[in-house]
Amino acid sequence: QVQLVESGGGLVQPGGSHRLSCRASVSISNIIRMGWYRQPLGKERELVAAITPRSTMNYADSVKGRFTISMDSAKNTAYLQMSNLEAEDTAIYYCFLARFEFREVRATWGQGTQVTVSS
Repeated sequence: QVQLVESGGGLVQPGGSHRLSCRASVSISNIIRMGWYRQPLGKERELVAAITPRSTMNYADSVKGRFTISMDSAKNTAYLQMSNLEAEDTAIYYCFLARFEFREVRATWGQGTQVTVSS
């Protein structure tokens, strides 16, 4: 059973920076990819950023140039560095990990962490 532990949520001022972490209970060297979705209050969940073990990254258009995703395979941990935060970034951020299990793609989700951007 794969488990993801998220950390780093909190209150941030507009224009500020913040970092989220997501630690997996398994090796992330051979996963498909991991990253974050977010869900603002009353809205649908959307992909924020994802990264593969070969460091292929993709970002939502709304965060390009402001957010950076990275991965430390030795620590089985992914990071989301968020900069120049805006009120629109306020949401619950969910870490996810996708990997093959018995030839099927399985997704695991973290518990979610609240990020609030407000003065």
